[in-house]
Amino acid sequence: MKKNQWLITIGLISTLLLGGCSSGGTDTAQQGAQQKVKIEYWHCNAETQGGKTVEQLVNDFNAQSKDVEVVARYNPDMYKGLMQNLQAEAAAGKAPAVVQIGWAFLDYFSNNFKYMEPQKAIDAYDAGDKNFLQDKFLPNVMALAKNSQGVQVGIPYSLSTPVLYINRDILRQAGLDENGPKTWEDVSRFAKIIKEKTGKYGFYMQEPADNWAQQALLESNGARMLQDGRAAFASPEGIQAYQLYADMVTKDQSALHISWSEGVQSFINGNTAMLYTTIAQRANVQKGAKFDVAAVSSPAWQGKQKRLPAGGCFLAITAQSEKEQQAAWEFMKYLYSVGAMSEWTKGTGYVPPRKDVAEAENGLKGFLAENKMMEAAVLQMDSVVPWASFPGDAGLQAEQLLLETRDRILAGSSVGSELMATQTKINALLQ
Repeated sequence: MKKNQWLITIGLISTLLLGGCSSGGTDTAQQGAQQKVKIEYWHCNAETQGGKTVEQLVNDFNAQSKDVEVVARYNPDMYKGLMQNLQAEAAAGKAPAVVQIGWAFLDYFSNNFKYMEPQKAIDAYDAGDKNFLQDKFLPNVMALAKNSQGVQVGIPYSLSTPVLYINRDILRQAGLDENGPKTWEDVSRFAKIIKEKTGKYGFYMQEPADNWAQQALLESNGARMLQDGRAAFASPEGIQAYQLYADMVTKDQSALHISWSEGVQSFINGNTAMLYTTIAQRANVQKGAKFDVAAVSSPAWQGKQKRLPAGGCFLAITAQSEKEQQAAWEFMKYLYSVGAMSEWTKGTGYVPPRKDVAEAENGLKGFLAENKMMEAAVLQMDSVVPWASFPGDAGLQAEQLLLETRDRILAGSSVGSELMATQTKINALLQ
């Protein structure tokens, strides 16, 4: 009995000890999970423009990171919507850790929000790779994310240019060159012929909550959105360019004036022959179109040099505590790795800002060879100029005034009068 009792006692002690070890192991694992720094990543990528790739990259990062957990938050209404949400967050004394900032809001963001310069983050949390920015990015690309005071606010992440997607089947049906128009004058002519001969719409220019595509139209004709710190788009060249666009919508009725998502879908459904929008819609168009589709370079104006604003965004660190800043840099560095950049380009169509991604064997070398649509964007990168960023606190107001002006013009108001009045209002804000 004594022997049996002794064995039972030993067994109970062993069970308790094993149970204690198991419980301790579970507690340790739970503590490890709890010790992960949780940060928010704010982005503007809808499901049809990179949203699924954002989700994939965040999940892949979380799976391999021992210290950081990222939660992605989608902001509708593009970069303007994100800025408005960021304002509300700041007013409540809060901030995400990493944010996408559209190029048009570079100065507005740096003037109104707290952020950590990328090199300072590297010096503080990644000193072993202190030359990361110099080694991985070209100086002119990095300069896109410098504000008007020359401060490096963030790191370029999404680079895009507007391209012209064409439905070759409709062009052939209308007796037009299946390779598409080369000039804006030809775009207008093609659109009118398509409407007359096929009954379909000839053209749609993207209309999100910004004026990125319209800047390309105006500046390629010699106008400037900003000149010497003042709005300058209501020049004769600017008025001429906007007039061509307005005439297609209001006079010829060969172009659509609808929301961006509706315009893209009209093209994908085969109801519109030409779509002028970002190369970042490449994956969506390529997947959805059931016709002979192609992407060609942005049209030029007869005898003039193209000026195409850099679309997309840069990433900025808005984390306030040291532990969140460190976590933010770990996540950002992952997003700028060759593998992550490659997935980002494949999932969207954005041109990678990191200089070695296109030629790396584990990068985009094979992908670019197989995806001819990307050529249109890559080959016109020498025409890229900064997206106009109105200085001071006027950024959001100026952008809104331009949006309202666009709507009035495309509803039939005088192009010259509207542009002049809006230019005067914006310059009053800039004083």
